[in-house]
Amino acid sequence: KGLREDKPARAITRDEPVAAQRLQGEETANPAAVRITHPQRVIDPASGLTKGDVARYYETIAPWLLPHLAQRPVALLRVPEGIEGEQFFQKNPGSLGTQAIGVLDKARAGQPGLLLDSPEALLGAVQMGTLELHTWNATTADLAHPDRFVLDLDPDPALPWKTMLEATELTLAVLDELGLRAFLKTSGGKGVHLIVPLAPKHDWDTVKAFSQGITQHMARNLPQRFAAKSGPRNRVGRIFIDYLRNGAGATTVCAYSLRAREGLPVSVPVSFEELATLRNAQAWSLRTLHKRLDDLGEDPWRDLPGTRQRLTVAMRRKLGLA
Repeated sequence: KGLREDKPARAITRDEPVAAQRLQGEETANPAAVRITHPQRVIDPASGLTKGDVARYYETIAPWLLPHLAQRPVALLRVPEGIEGEQFFQKNPGSLGTQAIGVLDKARAGQPGLLLDSPEALLGAVQMGTLELHTWNATTADLAHPDRFVLDLDPDPALPWKTMLEATELTLAVLDELGLRAFLKTSGGKGVHLIVPLAPKHDWDTVKAFSQGITQHMARNLPQRFAAKSGPRNRVGRIFIDYLRNGAGATTVCAYSLRAREGLPVSVPVSFEELATLRNAQAWSLRTLHKRLDDLGEDPWRDLPGTRQRLTVAMRRKLGLA
């Protein structure tokens, strides 16, 4: 269909599909091979990382990642031509190309969604050009009541990382004063995410209003550090605590998801003790995360599944909401 001038004819070969290696472990006792076509396609020109590298990453990280995807509706960020090409979110089933990816009925959830509950589904998403995985704050067990809320500390890019660490500690102090336990992860982008588990008893509007109350409380008491409104103009020299991710159908990048940024960084759970040692929000990437997991003594989020908290009247009063 055309002539290439950048390579000699002998260097041009046909792209052949390769089968992803099967995962080991009880979660993948009977996995089916997933065909990954064009594995040499470069996804990140700066690092040279390819579609095959992405597939191998998600294959090996599946035992860590799948528990955070289980029964949780997902939106896919697809980059079919790499991170420098067109990027788009997919929430609708559309043409998936694999039956392994589950479909959430719009009539049940209020809007369509996707479910990735198996290694096959995960690698099927990669085959479609998926790089990032963004999840809801509720599971299919009870889509009307979120089981967590997320505070995304989104800084002015000009701020030093030290300011982000201080802001994280201040936000944790407010949550502690409210009597709420949070779990941390790097965003893989610019900031830090605080995950606050809940018992699925409150509706979406209640949870979103409560998280907004935290943002407003921080901005009201420390206006030189925090902004209560989104947008670059509103957070010049400050950090916006993004509560908007807590509405019905809103999503946040999943723990252990890659990010569509140079070097393919990862959103990684961290412990409170590690916070002061972090140098930025992109501390680990596709190429380095495996070493962290090999050296990790215990999962920083080991207590998250069993943590179920309620939003009380006393908490609302402290935020000026009641």
